[in-house]
Amino acid sequence: MKEGMKMNILLGVILGLLALFGFNWFMGYKKGNIQLDLNERYISLKEYVQAVQVELKKQGRQVSYQGNRIFIIDNHRYLLIERNVSMGGVPLQHTVLKRLKKGQFEPQIK
Repeated sequence: MKEGMKMNILLGVILGLLALFGFNWFMGYKKGNIQLDLNERYISLKEYVQAVQVELKKQGRQVSYQGNRIFIIDNHRYLLIERNVSMGGVPLQHTVLKRLKKGQFEPQIK
């Protein structure tokens, strides 16, 4: 095998792995996050929040909505992040609930 061909194969493998990790990061597949794919698309935030709460309660979780896309789920704070991704030409509304660190997005009391 020629040296240039080996480099092209190696570069292709590296770029493929980077693309895979980048896609997983974008979609929210990270330790501590909660991912949901709901059956319907929601345009209204109020309806979207209600659908997320219903789905999480079906999973047996304790859920309350605090406003501004912040949820308390099983005594941890999460931020609602909406991702719209095309899967096979069909738009999919992917929901990521990102676990917040202590102090993150908390109201500042003066």
